[in-house]
Amino acid sequence: MHLPGIVLLAQLAASAQQTLPVLEFPERGLDDSSSYQGYQTRFLRDAARNTVQIYLDGRDGRVVNLWADSENESIGFTARDTRGNPVHLGWASAGATVDSAARTRSVEYQLTATAPRVAIGWFLLGSMRVERDFQYAKRHLTPFRGPRYSLPELDRLVMALERLDPVERRRHLALLGAPELRTLRSRLQPTITTRKSAASWVARILQPSLNGRDTLSLELRVDPRRVVAARAGDSISLRARSGNDVPITVRIATTGKPLTPLAREEIFNGEFLRFLDAVRVAGDASAGASDTAVRRARRLEREVRGVELLSSREKLMAGLPTYATYFGRDMMMTALMMRPIWRDEMSAFVVASVLRKLGPAGDVSHEEALGGQAVRESASEYTNLVDSSLRMAKAGNRIAADSLLVGARTVLRDMRRTRENYHMIDDEFQLPVLAARWLGDAKVSAEQKRAFLFDTTDFGEPRLARLVRELALVSRMTAAYASDPVVANLVSFPLRDSVTWSSASWRDSGVGYAGGRYAMDINAIWAPHALESLGVILDALRALGVSADSLGRTMPGLAPDTPLGRYARNPAALSAAVAAWQGASRHFLVRLAPADVRSRVAARIAAMPSAERNYWTRLVSLTNADRDSLAFLAIALDASGNPIGVANTDPATGLFLGEVGNGLGAGSSVTDDVLRDVRLFVRPYPVGLLIAEVGPVVANDAYAPPPVWQAFVRDPYHGPRVVWGREVNLFLLGASNRIASATLGQAAVSVNPARAAYVGELRDAIRRVRSAVEASGFHSELWSYEVSDGRVVPARYGTSADVQLWSTTDLVVQFTLSRLGQ
Repeated sequence: MHLPGIVLLAQLAASAQQTLPVLEFPERGLDDSSSYQGYQTRFLRDAARNTVQIYLDGRDGRVVNLWADSENESIGFTARDTRGNPVHLGWASAGATVDSAARTRSVEYQLTATAPRVAIGWFLLGSMRVERDFQYAKRHLTPFRGPRYSLPELDRLVMALERLDPVERRRHLALLGAPELRTLRSRLQPTITTRKSAASWVARILQPSLNGRDTLSLELRVDPRRVVAARAGDSISLRARSGNDVPITVRIATTGKPLTPLAREEIFNGEFLRFLDAVRVAGDASAGASDTAVRRARRLEREVRGVELLSSREKLMAGLPTYATYFGRDMMMTALMMRPIWRDEMSAFVVASVLRKLGPAGDVSHEEALGGQAVRESASEYTNLVDSSLRMAKAGNRIAADSLLVGARTVLRDMRRTRENYHMIDDEFQLPVLAARWLGDAKVSAEQKRAFLFDTTDFGEPRLARLVRELALVSRMTAAYASDPVVANLVSFPLRDSVTWSSASWRDSGVGYAGGRYAMDINAIWAPHALESLGVILDALRALGVSADSLGRTMPGLAPDTPLGRYARNPAALSAAVAAWQGASRHFLVRLAPADVRSRVAARIAAMPSAERNYWTRLVSLTNADRDSLAFLAIALDASGNPIGVANTDPATGLFLGEVGNGLGAGSSVTDDVLRDVRLFVRPYPVGLLIAEVGPVVANDAYAPPPVWQAFVRDPYHGPRVVWGREVNLFLLGASNRIASATLGQAAVSVNPARAAYVGELRDAIRRVRSAVEASGFHSELWSYEVSDGRVVPARYGTSADVQLWSTTDLVVQFTLSRLGQ
């Protein structure tokens, strides 16, 4: 071997490192493996300490490797036996080998396929969003010999290029680093090559990016002395020479740009880290700790590691594996909930991240599209521009046609530019609340606030200018109802088509809001809190010596004739707007007499499959859960302004945020509303929300029309079949905060029977919800249940995130409850 080759091998060997998983699911002693239904996953750190998740889904034989870096990359394949059934795959190595050389990072690990013959196919290397869509379409379940999977956006881009005249086409191809169309077409599918030596047989699957600047690769290696291997079209075939196991070495590699991870000391404050250490000491098995203390310590450590896996200096990711990217709502909700245990800098970091991504009108980005997903969206935009240009040219408008082609070339040049999605509404109202809680925090110095607001790092304008645009947007969205508080002036979802409304808030599945037009969470909770937060922010600006008049000269959103401008100059006008929006909850209130509760629950149970029908009928008769009246805030109003009778967990957000104006008092209407919402959570399903040994389901459609029942059966993601960790944590934090507020003067509770009863009911509700959730064994993004053999059995939800940002808020729940003595 030549000296340069020897040197290169030595360098590679020196950089390779063995690493153990940071996390594993299910974990012995913490998780019930049967609830995971054959699913298992590991989280590792690569050589740049970026997160790599590997999951093995025994239900369909799919293996997915997620690279949670700046490209949100994934590498997936499917393993089957000779009959086309999923092959069981298991870990054959304790950890992995990580390496880096130049721009390439790699991870290598071993698997064992428990079958004498294995076929591996459906290689998909690209964006995790592409993998998600691939699985949603059930393509990973189709035969390997079926049609190749392709992205229609990229196919249309190639067709658009074919329609251009040769000179213009060459200009466009040059921007993609492709000398001809054939080169570009070759990048649309992965290439498979094989090589064999005496010691190894290797299949290498290579996927370049569309512009050829980055590459993802997958290598599957076997020992030919133990395994007979061959390529079979777009799949590979492996056969054990003896026995029933096929050992496989997997190596994945990327040239994508890494992120800069944050450590726990950069995320959590000192008080929480001391609490965590105390829990660890209490859970030290060598000190003879109880099983409960050990499990608690292990679980909290797992959640802290989860936060670290999601956190970098560039962004906080929403969840792994499916949402390894920026989601504005997830990040802001988490920041609001984590404030007691996060460093103050984290709130500022989140606000700055959101402001950086604001749209021109001040709208908050819901989700970023990057890497392969950005390419897909750019390809669609490019094709539309080319098509429009050709139409203009055909119509004789050469100037317009040329202008459109200039735009098309710009899109190609910036094809991997991060793109933002602004179609959600709830996050517009969340930013003012988060910003107000940081700017209104007396522990944050005036110098810190001033430096933050006038920082021009992003786009050469102060952050304050971007914040003002967002506050102006919120003021405009709420102005009509503030002036005339009728249903027609509430904040509406946009139309999806001529007859249905888009679910543009956190329940963003198709049926999430039961087809409603006006969401309760936006109108009854977020809008009044956002308006109240405007006042906090404006007061903070005045305290910093910043006047509305001075800002109004350069910031149109604060002009005297705008809603925000009027609020800034006339606090009484803002107070009136807040008061008007405080009454919005009345539109959503549903009250049912006992007879109505019984008849509607009976009708809903009658429509269930027999096993569930029998179980819930018996449970209702045993608990008499349908014998009392019921009141709840409906999930939404229909287009006519009528409440859609879906009981739901969204009032937990109101419990957590507190009352607008901070009103509280036993026996007051505020306290009555708190108990109304709390009682819904703990009333047994199918009357209320709580399922023993599972938790509070996210919705109960018993009081809605039958078409809503059927819609939730088809799309259960936000329906009666699931519990969401976010909602559990909001409820527990909200109830805990109400107890803390009510017991500020502990003596007052002892001499006030009404207040004592109120606090006692809240404590009991916390106990019952915690007990159900603990029995489920889940503290994840969401989980489900099945009725089997006459009992309810908790189960992992198929597309649930294993590590999810707002589910790690269980950390602040545990911290808060410990201070309450619960």
